Amino acid sequence: MKYKFYPYCFFNGKIVSFESAKVSVATKALQYGMGVFGGIRGYYRKDLSGVFVFRLSDHYKRFLNSLKILGVKFPYSHKQLVDITVSLIKKNAPKSNFYLRPFAYADSLGLSPNFALDSDFDFTLYMLPLEEYLSVNKGLKVKVSSFRRLSDNAIPSRAKISGAYVNSALASKEALDNGCDEAIFLTEDGHIAEGSAENLFIVRNNTLITSPVSDEILEGITRETVMYLAKRSGINVVERKIDRSELYVCDEAFFSGTGVQISWIKEIDGRTVGNGKIGKITKLLQDLYFKVVQGFDDETESLRTFINLKK
Repeated sequence: MKYKFYPYCFFNGKIVSFESAKVSVATKALQYGMGVFGGIRGYYRKDLSGVFVFRLSDHYKRFLNSLKILGVKFPYSHKQLVDITVSLIKKNAPKSNFYLRPFAYADSLGLSPNFALDSDFDFTLYMLPLEEYLSVNKGLKVKVSSFRRLSDNAIPSRAKISGAYVNSALASKEALDNGCDEAIFLTEDGHIAEGSAENLFIVRNNTLITSPVSDEILEGITRETVMYLAKRSGINVVERKIDRSELYVCDEAFFSGTGVQISWIKEIDGRTVGNGKIGKITKLLQDLYFKVVQGFDDETESLRTFINLKK
């Protein structure tokens, strides 16, 4: 898939052209995956001549927590990151839905994969137009991966560490090679973790179920939003360990995440989920989610940052 990027990004302390933002091939971020990243979505509202950015503050809290887990020095505060993001959005003036990729990385050219020798991280931020990452309408075909999710004592999944996503890439490639759209990870003890880059929910007997944060998952911002919307709608929500076989007998299943949004699953390991159509709870939550992120839900106004793009 080819992506078209917006013309401006933040790099080396200022907004520059995207084409001019370059790092050395010898940088530790490239050699060893020494970086952390985030993903933030913005939704364009033509009628308001502006965009809503969803949970901007929360994304940067998690971003800084990822750096804290690595134990590295970082020169930007939470407020600075938010301000940089708003400035870049205004500079690029998007006219469609978009995705932001903040990235903190080790820019040292040293040979050793050791944070203690050179722990200062730099920061860049870029944007690209983005509608669907995975389809929210067609129903996904997924499989349980033969690769296991990395454990917290190996590379913590609650931190979005660049090098850890080789694990995701292996699972995703295996799924695609087998004619599927996406993969589901198991933990080392054989319980369900999440998708290759998404949190996972199932529905059984009108109860929404998701794996606990202690089962090697990213502490998803969309995941948290889904649980809030479900509880607000009177749906019972349970966080607990999920057995693999429960995937085969669940009534509904879907992925959640900033990129994937809410994408329903119609088949797991060759077995049809429910009746093979989007379930009523999934559909309800999907509809609510898009109302929230697009600015049509007054109760969740505090979760959105509106940026006026009028000139």
